[in-house]
Amino acid sequence: MIDRRQHWETVYGNKAVDEVSWFQQHAAASLRLIEGCADKNAHIIDVGGGASVLVDGLLDAGYRNLTVLDLAEPALAASRARLGARAQSVQWIAADITRAELPAARYDVWHDRAVFHFLTDPADRARYVEQVLKSVKPGGHVIVATFGPGGPLQCSGLDVACYAPEALHAEFGAPFRLLGHQTEIHRTPTGQEQEFVYCYCRRI
Repeated sequence: MIDRRQHWETVYGNKAVDEVSWFQQHAAASLRLIEGCADKNAHIIDVGGGASVLVDGLLDAGYRNLTVLDLAEPALAASRARLGARAQSVQWIAADITRAELPAARYDVWHDRAVFHFLTDPADRARYVEQVLKSVKPGGHVIVATFGPGGPLQCSGLDVACYAPEALHAEFGAPFRLLGHQTEIHRTPTGQEQEFVYCYCRRI
């Protein structure tokens, strides 16, 4: 069985943050969805957000109760270095989301772009959903983006699962009401196109 932490720390050790396939100069779709459902006092967690610039955009927009969780400490370190003094206002967690100790009913918004599709083991997906149920407040919002039906079958040397919106929502089930979904064509740093599906739900 692969050591996920070692794998991702090796990825970030061998590539600059703007060379990984999921790199975005601006996390426009995610920021727009969060701003559409959360006020500036919302508690927001970005799962797998290690080196993502979403946290920059959220800070720029006036959000202050921010948590970024990632399995790879080098990815978190890259964001802290990029943000400088502003990093002190963010909570940083280096952990596997399926095993992390998260507070109960803490978050108003759970955001994940490109973590869930790496969970090819049903047991890992079940643990992930349990984490969402535990840590998102009733009435809170869950935004998850994965590879869509036209996405790749592997990423960074790992198998991935691709989802249509209905199939992605089905993984979360009845405790989450699907509010909407959208598709984004992401262009990687090497110029390839990848289909992402964003589903946004409310925790009932």
